[in-house]
Amino acid sequence: MDSSFIISSGGFDPYYNLSLEEYLLGQAPDKGCILYLWQNQHTVVIGKNQNPWAECRLSLLQEEGGHLARRLSGGGAVYHDLGNLNFTFLCKEKNYDLDKQLSVIKRAAELAGVPAEFSGRNDLLAYGRKFSGNAFYRGKVNSYHHGTLLVDADMEKLQRYLSPPKAKLESKGIASVRSRVVNLKELSPALTCDKMKEFMEITFTEIYGNAAELTLSESEQQAVLQLRTRYASEQWLLGRALPFTCRMEGRLPFGHLELQLQVTGGVIEDLQVYTDAMDADLPQAITRALKNCPFGSESMCQALAKLDNAETLCDFIRQQNI
Repeated sequence: MDSSFIISSGGFDPYYNLSLEEYLLGQAPDKGCILYLWQNQHTVVIGKNQNPWAECRLSLLQEEGGHLARRLSGGGAVYHDLGNLNFTFLCKEKNYDLDKQLSVIKRAAELAGVPAEFSGRNDLLAYGRKFSGNAFYRGKVNSYHHGTLLVDADMEKLQRYLSPPKAKLESKGIASVRSRVVNLKELSPALTCDKMKEFMEITFTEIYGNAAELTLSESEQQAVLQLRTRYASEQWLLGRALPFTCRMEGRLPFGHLELQLQVTGGVIEDLQVYTDAMDADLPQAITRALKNCPFGSESMCQALAKLDNAETLCDFIRQQNI
């Protein structure tokens, strides 16, 4: 291929959409660029090197039917729903031009009636508020630049899922930096994701020249589905998480309690319990219950169910919003 192309995903499955993105990376044209437009439903997407438990309220997300996904690029955690339009520019490294790629987005926002500027933290802003977060994958031959466009996202869910847990997490992964965010629809009331997609296609063609529609053959679709197996796997989503320490502390009816948990790959490998409770055997009982338990509110509560103070301990753990 030696020209520019546009392709849209027809579905909202985050694991398929991220797999398609990786597949398209290998198809970057010798000249020009591919613009890939896609949407995920009810999903938190974290960067390649992030710790999911430190980045989002994972238990709450899963309890409410949401998805955790991990992308190939670095950067911070983002929330995707159908009020959010995602974009990816894929090209040969020799053709990679961030200013040119950003100009497509800025110009599309202008067509929507919203002035935009690029900040030094890989964000696009309107009136000082973030409507697009960007991340990057740079290979030796092919590279991509992708990001979000908040058009009409559910801000309540965005804030709720991406709120850091109350438990103090000392993670060896990469932590996100939060910014004030805004939906473009707030600034341009008639705007929809479909309209923003149309604006992106218009400005991409203006800046990159005529762009053909890119379609996949049946064999190419099968290649994407093979990649999807990895993106949806627990090993990719959770197993890559580096060890971290979680510290929970609070005043309970029986006294002060502090839990220090050493977590690796989503499992509590070791823990230390401190308390001034009158029950001298309580720390040992909690340790026996939680060691080798999956790290999450419901799994920890199930493990503690047989203890005398189970209800109080579970209330305490659920309040951590892990």
